[in-house]
Amino acid sequence: MSPFTRLTSIEAIDTFIDEHSLAFLYISREGCSVCHGLLPQVEEMMERYPNISCAHIDADQVAAVAGRFSIFTVPVLLLFVEGKEYIREARIVHMDLFEEKVEKVYRHMG
Repeated sequence: MSPFTRLTSIEAIDTFIDEHSLAFLYISREGCSVCHGLLPQVEEMMERYPNISCAHIDADQVAAVAGRFSIFTVPVLLLFVEGKEYIREARIVHMDLFEEKVEKVYRHMG
């Protein structure tokens, strides 16, 4: 079972970002093999950052998410700090580089 909260509407996404000073969104689609392969790696990595609240959005269920966050491909990984987008990774994600970025933000927020 995923430790990520599943969000199913734009309103829920906006509320999630507003309510958490560190909010991470993983946006994927049902038929995306890259998305399904990457998710367990991201979930495992995020366990090391307990103060980051994590959510998963299926872009097939919440079609408006593409327009809301200017998404043209999946997966998309977004980290928000106090409601502002700080990190964006899309499609091909190099986990080591992604974690370096997250670590840097996390250290400064702690």
